Order: sequence, then structure tokens, then C-alpha cells
Amino acid sequence: MFSSRVSSGLRTARRHIASVSPVISQGVSMSSAAPGYTYETLAITKPKEHVFQVEINRPDKLNSMNKVFWREVGEVFHQLGDDSECRAVVLSGAGRMFTAGIDLSDLTEIAGVAFGENDVARKCRALKGVIASFQASFTAPEKCVKPVIAAVHNACIGGGVDLICSADMRYCSSDAWFQVKEVEVGLAADVGTLQRLPKILGSESLVRELVFSARKMYSSEALQCGLVSRVFPDKESLLAGAVEMASMIANKSPVAVQTSKMALVHARDHSVQEGLDYVASLNMAMLQSEDVRIAAIAAMKKETPVFAKL
Repeated sequence: MFSSRVSSGLRTARRHIASVSPVISQGVSMSSAAPGYTYETLAITKPKEHVFQVEINRPDKLNSMNKVFWREVGEVFHQLGDDSECRAVVLSGAGRMFTAGIDLSDLTEIAGVAFGENDVARKCRALKGVIASFQASFTAPEKCVKPVIAAVHNACIGGGVDLICSADMRYCSSDAWFQVKEVEVGLAADVGTLQRLPKILGSESLVRELVFSARKMYSSEALQCGLVSRVFPDKESLLAGAVEMASMIANKSPVAVQTSKMALVHARDHSVQEGLDYVASLNMAMLQSEDVRIAAIAAMKKETPVFAKL
């Protein structure tokens, strides 16, 4: 019975993907390619100094998330976290939409594991390993100490919502819409949406409505409820605005910015006093940074400070 429900859900999802109009743009960003970043499903560019753009680059598949993508998205944010040239990241999608969510061929493969001939203990072990690896990949943007701005245009479906919930900021174009789609294919979202979205929106009622019904949320509502902080007229202005903000962040002290991100992520999951203790422990070291002196002198002279790589 459960197998038939999953199969039915997969057929529904396939019809949805097939109904979306063809990709109208398959090129990647006009920014210069970032050396040392070679990925199959991602295009990495440097639109501005110290700003990197990570573009989901499967436009012919509506940027659906296959097994290679799940691995690479974790790898690229680990690499960016260690790259001293990077101070801020813009996450976007190539082509017509941000992402159609999980690649259905991979979902079929996972269902095959669930209904295979192994006994239940072995199937559970295999499935938990797959889920845990997906979770780690989508937690990578959150763990990356560089601020990440998700720039969403058109559709952001299923796993796309999980992914952007791990970003620090979310911008979108006016044609954007978001859908926690997992219940429509017989699943509970398991890579971050159910854990992070309630803390982003602050409304359990709204979160449960979106999760249980799988209805679409459009850009105006996303702005009103706080899922995104800015809405732009189109994809072009969206990317320009995201890069501009990333560049503004990149001009600040990397010590201050990255320490702030660490403290904010910690504070979200701990009490106020625990958060205060944590940032005190961070700043007893970070306040000794040369960046503090550079920033103070630049402020007094009304100059733009220049900070060393970190």
C-alpha cells in the first residue's frame, strides 16, 4: 500500500515537472569563472572582489537536485569556507527557475532501497545513511563562516526550500514562489525545512499550513512573513542586488563578519545567557585582531578600511 502511494506521488511530481515550460536560458553568469572550482552541477564565478557566486547549473533539468548535486553543494561550501579570497557568497540558479527540487530519478532509486529485498534493519541503516549525507550537504551553507545570500527566481520547490533555509539571507524576484512539496510525493521533508523554517518565520501555524498542504507561497507573502527580506522586479535586478549586498559585506572586517555569523547561528539554538557566554569566548580572542585598529583609524579619518585576508 505504501509502495503504491509513493509510486502515485512520483507520477504526480513527474507531471508537475513536465508541465513547466522549457528552459529559456542555459548560460551561466557572465562573471569570471573562479579558478580552482570545478563542479559538474554548479558554476562558480567571482562577480566582485571577495564575492563568489554559486549557481545551480542544471538548467536543462530545471536545476533538479541529483546525487552529484547533493555531494557537490556540500563540497563547495566547505571549500568556500576555507578560501581566504571569499568573504561572501551569492547562491542562485541558472536558467528559468531556481530549482524544481529533488531529481525524480534519484527519488525513485531511494524508493527502491526502501522496498528492496533486504530486511528492515538493513534497509533502515541504508536509508538513514542517505538522509544523513543529504542533511550534511544542506547544512554546509549554514556552517560556512562566510555569509550566504540565496537569490531565488521563479520556482523554489521541495529541496530548494531546505537549501535556502540554510542561507543567511534570502532575496527573490517578483515572480518567485516557494513550495514545501514533500507531502505530495509521500514524504516528510527531512533535510532542514521542518527544523529551520519555524525559526525563520516565527509562526508555527503558517509553517504547518505550508508543510501539510504543500501550497505555494508567492513573493509578496514570502516578504510579508519574513522568508525573504527583499523582492526585486526580475532575475537580473535580483542578482545585481544580491551581489551588491555581498560586496558591501565583503568590504567589512572578515573577522567581525565571520565571528558575527558564528554567534548568530549559536544564539538561534541556545539560551540568551549561553549565547552571551559563547560570543564572549569568541571575542576575547577576536577583539585582539588587527581589524579592530584598522576599522577605528579608518572611521576617524573617514576613509574606507582595507582588511587583510582571513
